[in-house]
Amino acid sequence: MSSPASAAELAAAGAIDLVAAGSLEMGAHRPQDAAAIASLLPAATPVYVNHLPRHRLVDSLEAIAALRAAGLEPVPHVAARRIAARDELESFLRAARVRKALVLGGDEREALGPYADGAALIRTGLLEAHGVREIGLPGYPEGHPRIPRLALEQAFAEKLALAAEHGLAAYLVTQFCFAPARILEYCASLARSAPGVPVYVGLAGPTSPAALLRFAQRCGVSASLRALQAQGLNAVRLVTRTDPDEQLAVLAHYCAAHTQCNVVGVHLFSFGGVAATAGWINRIIATRAA
Repeated sequence: MSSPASAAELAAAGAIDLVAAGSLEMGAHRPQDAAAIASLLPAATPVYVNHLPRHRLVDSLEAIAALRAAGLEPVPHVAARRIAARDELESFLRAARVRKALVLGGDEREALGPYADGAALIRTGLLEAHGVREIGLPGYPEGHPRIPRLALEQAFAEKLALAAEHGLAAYLVTQFCFAPARILEYCASLARSAPGVPVYVGLAGPTSPAALLRFAQRCGVSASLRALQAQGLNAVRLVTRTDPDEQLAVLAHYCAAHTQCNVVGVHLFSFGGVAATAGWINRIIATRAA
């Protein structure tokens, strides 16, 4: 008779499951990456297509089509404050034909059009009218650089209620963070406040320390970044290594130890290195058969 699996074995298996159920993102301007990563990923892996400042939604259509053709599931970012008009949103959704979308506010100080936040996008009814069935909502373990925590919590609750009203399933995707303890505290809080909402924890994918720090500054990952910088560049280089294995292991141990954990997968931020990120995902999943 085989002995029960140890806590370490359960966590190791859980880590693989989190990656296998996860996702990654790619740049809207690089549709050619879709074919390059398809052989490294399980079929229908969700791949998020970014919606950057000064880019129109239509600019992501080629990447969305390339992902679908490669057997992957395209999930566009839809940033409310970067949309100039209702017609832009409607024509994009009609052409994109996606089942999922990540609904974001966008970081522009002034909205380019009629949508000030993600809630305004949901209220239009255009998402479900054009085939969207699930929406991702952003989560911020370290808070947002310009939005108070209470306002974030209220906005999240409002969007969950709106999603339910519009027949949309909702899940949460967190910003990446350099401090695993903050991530676990945030996940524990979500398990109490929104136990039915699936959570995908954002991890920084394989990249160089310099690129990682550059993106961290842009993304508002401020508190843990300052803590690292206070220890000097050598500490930054040590902690921001070129793969997310350590953070994945910490997360998997947490999930194995907490039956109420609603973390269902990880989301890899690729920072332009989508092939390296897909390769890391492939390596982790391949250990299941080893």
